Amino acid sequence: VEVPLSFFLFLLLLCLLLFICRPCMQAIKCVVVGDGAVGKTCLLISYTTNEFPTAIPTVFDNYSANVMIDGKPLNLGLWDTAGEEDYERLRPLSYPQTDVFLILFSVVSPSSFENVRTKWVPEVTHHCPCVPFVVVGTKIDLRDDEAVQSSFQARNMEPITAAQGEQLVSELGGRKYVECSALTQVNLKTVFDEAIRACCDLGIRRPRKQRQTCQLL
Repeated sequence: VEVPLSFFLFLLLLCLLLFICRPCMQAIKCVVVGDGAVGKTCLLISYTTNEFPTAIPTVFDNYSANVMIDGKPLNLGLWDTAGEEDYERLRPLSYPQTDVFLILFSVVSPSSFENVRTKWVPEVTHHCPCVPFVVVGTKIDLRDDEAVQSSFQARNMEPITAAQGEQLVSELGGRKYVECSALTQVNLKTVFDEAIRACCDLGIRRPRKQRQTCQLL
């Protein structure tokens, strides 16, 4: 039986309409900042590869992945940064068009915790005043490490607690505080789920044309 040409044209038109009318996948740019050695790169590698890295590069290559959050498909772009002072001028070049920041500190590094308040929140809110941020306490597996505990006891100190992290975020106006371990992957997915939720309004991303523009000064 010969199939009419009009039938093929109909199928072609239908496919074209389905392609044009398909829902656009929303894109989110997530930039990770924090002191050197707090575990930014390990966090990203462990999340994207599902394995803790044996060799750790200085900076993780930018990565894009399609993820599902609350039943919605999203494209998540992950940007690593270097926390050292040598990169002070270069780091803000990563900030334009950012949708959400992850500000990291290590729970076994009180100085990195304090720098969230004195350095990182001021920096990201200066360049991107309306962009939300999530504060992340890393390396929670080391709270139970005997060598770490002995080191803190010798200095009459303690690791940063979850209550301290929650209080800091409340004071600084962050969207969420999350603790995780890149080594054991405890709460690792939660970190990025909360980052996505932080830049969504009722689960819907802001249109790109309405996004806050970061300032490079």
